[in-house]
Amino acid sequence: MKIASSLKSLKKRDLNSKLVKRRGRVYIINKKNPKYKARQK
Repeated sequence: MKIASSLKSLKKRDLNSKLVKRRGRVYIINKKNPKYKARQK
């Protein structure tokens, strides 16, 4: 999982990426290709 200060560019890497908020943190999840998971700092 990547930890980035901004997720905008990471979301564009793959079309299946979804931006979700959980417990005050912003995540990018990708069911089809889990290597694109990311979390905001």
